[in-house]
This record gives sequence, C-alpha cells and structure tokens, in this order.
Amino acid sequence: MGRIVVGVDASKESVKALRWALDEARLRGCEVEVVHAYPTPELAALPAVVTLPSDDELTKAALSVIEEVLEQVGGPGEVPLSRTVRAGGAASVLCEVATEADLMVVGARGLGGFRGLLLGSVSHQVVAHSPCPVVITVPEHR
Repeated sequence: MGRIVVGVDASKESVKALRWALDEARLRGCEVEVVHAYPTPELAALPAVVTLPSDDELTKAALSVIEEVLEQVGGPGEVPLSRTVRAGGAASVLCEVATEADLMVVGARGLGGFRGLLLGSVSHQVVAHSPCPVVITVPEHR
C-alpha cells in the first residue's frame, strides 16, 4: 500500500478518521495525504460592497484546519504526510485527490437515533464515487 487519503474538517469525526488513517499507515508502511476542501465564496447581487477573502486567505485558513486536526491526534509521528487543500465540494475533492490512492478514510457524523444509522451526504457520495476502497469511521456511540 502506498498512499492513504483522509478527509478532515475539524470535526471530532474527522479527528477519529485521521487517527485511524495514521494507525493504518504505520501498519502498512505508507504515506498519508490529509485533505481539506473549502467552499468557494459566492457573490450575490447585494446593494452593498462586499469584500471576499482572497485565494491565499482561504488556503491559509484551510491549512490551519489540517494543522488543528493534526495537533489533536498528536502529529503524524513517523508517518510521511502531505497536506492538500482545494476549493470545491468535499466529496468531489476527495475523490479527485484519491485517484491512484490505495485507500480513502472519512468520518461519519453521528446524528443519534435512526438518523445516526445513516451515512452523511459526504460519506455517501464518497462511497458511491471513490476511485479506491473507502473506510468510514463512525462515532463511538453507534
């Protein structure tokens, strides 16, 4: 196995997904690519002047999300790690980045009750469209 792609979004579920991906990478001797997708700002016709963040500001904010999640898992340790941030929908960005990856890992949000038994929209889209096998980590309460 060469590369594991893991999606993060600063949620506790994505922290769990990153932790799982790093553990798996240690077992398999492969690298991890941590991915964060951010939405592009949309401009509507408004009666006021609106200043949108620059691409550099959006990229910097997205990278800080990755760093925050890495800090929560204690860093990558000895696992080779790369960071990727891209504008776009989370599922489509993850599937693009996972081309030629050996595995993709994402966390499912636990909503509780019957809804908690269902996958979230990103998890569902990733499973349906991923170019590689997918692991979905779930919250402990399931």
